[in-house]
Parts: sequence; C-alpha cells; structure tokens
Amino acid sequence: MTNNLPQTLGQLRKSEFTEQRLRDRRVKDELRENLMARLRSPEPLFPGIMGYDDTAVPQIVNAILSRHNFILLGLRGQAKSRILRSLTTLLDAHTPYIAGCEIRDNPYDPICKRCRNLVADKSEETPIAYLTPEDRYVEKLATPDVTIADLIGDIDPIKAARGGHELSSELTVHYGLLPRANRGIFAINELPDLAGKIQVGLFNIMQEGDVQIKGYPIRMPLDVAIIFSANPEDYTARGKIVTPLKDRIGSEIRTHYPASIEEGIAITEQEAWAQRNGHELQIDVPQYIREVVEQIAFCAREDKKIDKRSGVSQRLPISCMENVISNAERRAIRNTEKTVVPRISDVYAALPAITGKLELEYEGEMRGGDTVARELIRTAIAKTYDRYFANAKIDQIVQWFDLGGQIQISDSASSSEVLTALKGIQGLMDKLSAVEINSKAAPEAQVSAAEFLLEGLHAHKRVGRSEERVFKAEKPAKRPEKTYDRESDDFPPSPRGRRPYN
Repeated sequence: MTNNLPQTLGQLRKSEFTEQRLRDRRVKDELRENLMARLRSPEPLFPGIMGYDDTAVPQIVNAILSRHNFILLGLRGQAKSRILRSLTTLLDAHTPYIAGCEIRDNPYDPICKRCRNLVADKSEETPIAYLTPEDRYVEKLATPDVTIADLIGDIDPIKAARGGHELSSELTVHYGLLPRANRGIFAINELPDLAGKIQVGLFNIMQEGDVQIKGYPIRMPLDVAIIFSANPEDYTARGKIVTPLKDRIGSEIRTHYPASIEEGIAITEQEAWAQRNGHELQIDVPQYIREVVEQIAFCAREDKKIDKRSGVSQRLPISCMENVISNAERRAIRNTEKTVVPRISDVYAALPAITGKLELEYEGEMRGGDTVARELIRTAIAKTYDRYFANAKIDQIVQWFDLGGQIQISDSASSSEVLTALKGIQGLMDKLSAVEINSKAAPEAQVSAAEFLLEGLHAHKRVGRSEERVFKAEKPAKRPEKTYDRESDDFPPSPRGRRPYN
C-alpha cells in the first residue's frame, strides 16, 4: 500500500527517501546493498532456483557486487529467464518517481523535459507515485525485426502536432523499452538474435550511460542495470554477436542442466502440475517413476542421435511427468479407483510430451522421433531398474516366462484385475520389497511396482514384450531337432527311396 507514503515532492523531502539517498544510490548500488543484506540472512538468495548453489549463483553474486552488466549463457530449459526475473527480489519494495512520467524519473534529478518543467512549475507540490519491484523489470525477447525505435525511441509526429511542438523538441519523443526501464532492470533474451546494427545501438548506454534518439543530441543519462541471456553456440566469433558489445558485458555466466537425478527430480517436482485439484482422487507418484522420467532427459542429453547444440530442456521431464499423471488419472477415473498411481506404461503413453522436445541429428531423423523416444524410455527404465533390483534374484521369474508363461498388462485395465493375473507369476510379488511394496499395499501400488520390475527385465532383454503389452519369453523355446542314426530304419529315405551311401 502506498497511501501512507509521501504523495508530493515536499512530503518526500521530509521522509526516509532523502535527496542524498535517491540521487546518489543508483540501481546497481541498490541491487548490491540489498544482496549484501540477503547474504547476511539465512534466506535463499533466489527462491525457486535449484542446482546452481555452487556454480552459477556465486558468479551472479560476484557480478552484482561488482556492479556489472552480465549475460547468462546456456542451452534451452536451464532457468535463465527465471534467474533474470528473480533479480527483482533484490530491489526496494517502493521506489518514488514523478507521477505520470514515462521513464519513471527520479524526483530529485529528473532527466526528461516534461518532468523538469513540472518540477519547475509545481515545485514542492509535484505529485509522487511509486514503483514496485515488478514494475521495475522490463524484458524483451530479441528477434531480427527489433528496431532501434523499439529499444531506444523515436520522434512522434502526432505528439508534436497535438502539443504544437517542434519535431526537434524533447517533448515529441516516444520512448522505447530501454528508457522506460530507467531506474530498473532491462533484460534481453537471446541477445545474438538482435540485428548487428541494433546491437551497436546498445554501446552508448552500456559504456557512457546515455542514449540519442533519431539523431538529435538528447542526452539521457539512464540509470539501468542491463542483463542478457544467450545460447553459447551463438555467442561466439562465428555466431551473431558483435564483438564490441561482447566486450562491454562485465560478466559471462554459464548455466547448466541438473548435475544429478536427485536435483532433476526436485526441479520437476517443483514445476510439474502434480497435485490435481477439483476431485477426490489421491495422487501417489512412486519414486521409481520419478527417477525414470528424469532419467529420460539425462539419457537424451548423452544420446548421439540428439543435437547437443540444441540441448534437452528441463521442460521435457516436467511435461512428461504431467502427462504420466494424466494418463494414470484417466485410468483411475474409468475404473472408479480412488488412488492414482502411475505405471511404466503411462510413461510410454507420455510420448507426445517427449518427441516435440528433441532436436534430432541425421541418424535420429532416419529412425524417427517416436522410435528414438521409445529407446530413451527403455534405457531409462534399465538404469532405474538397476538401482533397485541389481542384486535381486529374478531367475525364477524369467524361468516362468521361458516355460511358456504370458501375461498382458493393459494400461487401461483396472489394478485389481491386473493384480490377480500378476500373482500367478512365480516369485514376482516377493521381489517388490526392493521398492518398499508388500502384500498389504494398495492394489494400484502393487501393480505399478510389478510392472516396473517386468519392464526392467524387458529393458535388459530377459523378458520379451509385444506392442500389445503382452509379456512373454524373450526368445521362444526351440523344439529339439530330431537326430537320425544312419544305421537305423528311422533315417529319412533318399529322394529315390534308397538309403544314402555311408
């Protein structure tokens, strides 16, 4: 609430917003001071940002303490935009400015013609308004069609006509995004996508701290912290970045994907819409399902059939998890079950959330997106299976299939129906203790764990599975070939009906 805050310039002079504080304390000083206070407290520096505590975050802290403009370099889906937006938590709760000013002018040091005239006219009665931290963040996605007018500004003939001003007057200026970010943070995503001549237009504001509009020598000493993001492949001498601009950026900070499965799971759990509201179904996602979903992304980042330069976004496991839960939710609703427990079959049903996030190399294109995604799921299942059942003795289960046993586990079948069939497999249910499931667990949980074990055996080629989800022996048992003794009468006759020569 701003009702209790000073509403005029005269009241402002008598408040905590002293002239010395507002005139001398620029945005980068403000970020630095608030960051230092945050470092002294137990609060997290950037809430919601995971996996960077020992890598990117210390570098960002150093850049802010150094009052640098900086750039985040990383592949897609590495939380670059989220990090940039989280910097607003280091801004003051309320920042006074001259009410109605397009560039949020400092009440004690206005830089635009309109505000200088207003202060000269109304003096202590000049109206004051306030900015929140969110108001002080301006973001622009760089595209090739961005113009200097978009970023810096242009002369507005309509303003000139309506106000009766000369075109050379400052009062005819239509300000671009950068001046409108004055006294705040200006972020440009995918910086190399800006045309070269537009990148050149940022030189003055970054080095000298001023801009010129439409060739008129209007000096505007803006107070702004400028931050960027880019893909490392584009941010090179062979890419699309102008070297002098690169030279003016104070710090270059690399982001990365989660370093471990556990970090990835924590991020996915935070971001995915897993807790569904609006119905009475209870959702219980087993830990091994979370690991399989996360492992898919890790496997994809190592797969030679997938473009490393594009990367595999963390949005892949997030979207995949949401689809996995939705497919399990659909099954529970149809079978009037009260608990939603995802199965491995639900991971295969989430292919639409995976294929669109993979940029394939030539070999991958030849195999097809669906085929590559299925291979990734199978590899992820195998690696996750090894973490739970590496030391389990499963020969009895494999033998049951080798002797002709078969079972079909449809992803739409009810848990009670499937559980009855699963109990017929020798030794299967006894092995589920490895995933902390016993005979007293809910049928949905038992079926999910049992299917995970069978899918793991299939991933290791110990058990076969058809597209109809029929689990069976990996290789059909061969009938023993009949051998013949040349001296016996059982030897098949020769084509002419005679015994062959010895």
